Amino acid sequence: MDRPELRLQQLHAFAVLAEELHFGRAAERLGIAQPPLSQQIRRLEAKVGHPLFTRGPGPVALTAAGHQLLPAARRALHEVAVGLDTARRAGSGEAGRIRIGFAASLALTVLPGMLRAYRDQFPQVEMEIREMTTAPQVTALREQVIDVGLLREPPDEPGLASETILSEEFIAVLPAAHPLAARRVLPIEALAHERFVLLPRSAGPKFHDRIIDLCRSAGFEPRTGQQAIEWQTVCALVEAGLGVSLAPASVRRIRLNGVAYRRISPNSARTTVAVTWRRDDQNPLVSRFVEAARNQP
Repeated sequence: MDRPELRLQQLHAFAVLAEELHFGRAAERLGIAQPPLSQQIRRLEAKVGHPLFTRGPGPVALTAAGHQLLPAARRALHEVAVGLDTARRAGSGEAGRIRIGFAASLALTVLPGMLRAYRDQFPQVEMEIREMTTAPQVTALREQVIDVGLLREPPDEPGLASETILSEEFIAVLPAAHPLAARRVLPIEALAHERFVLLPRSAGPKFHDRIIDLCRSAGFEPRTGQQAIEWQTVCALVEAGLGVSLAPASVRRIRLNGVAYRRISPNSARTTVAVTWRRDDQNPLVSRFVEAARNQP
């Protein structure tokens, strides 16, 4: 069956006249003269093939065809109004769906407050949150699997833009019974003879190299005993006595009885967290999120 070409203007005129049942009042509501209103109704009736209103000396009334069309006309007008509002919100970055990658350690620091503030500001935006380390986030951004990433030590990647939102100092992670745990502050060189539990370089090359460079600057090459993807696992392996680690300060929020966290010197050693996105992405949801990340509490 051929789909009729119905104009919203005609449906709107029909719905208003159905409510007023008076051509003069309906025309006044619509802001037009009575003859153009009558013309719109007649064009709509021509498409239906039947009169929609009774006309005569008595009052205007809906015909059987008019009664059947009215609910559908109201639904169509409502859906278009909702669609237009949704489109406007999406165009201004106030509605839609955004896919966010994040490094697990950020759940211990800026992530909860940032997402809460963004949700409060843009409640119509659906957030899809994906936990992944830095290197997979970069790949996911490049392949358009995620829209923005929250990652440590972002690489210099063609086509990606980054903005630092957090700088954290490094700390030493030690078994609680370790002799060095008796100190409040440790020089990095005090760890020269220890085995290290580290995240693999494949998880975040720049972050991994940052730790290696800190050790080299202190005069030694770190010996890696174990590797783990998650900081929770790193701390658990340290608790088990399998080594020590250098970690972002936020890792202190992982509470394990057998683990001690100590500041290191020089205390100028820091790691950065950045929000990263595709440089050519014109999606207003992305720019809104970057702005929210920039102003995160």
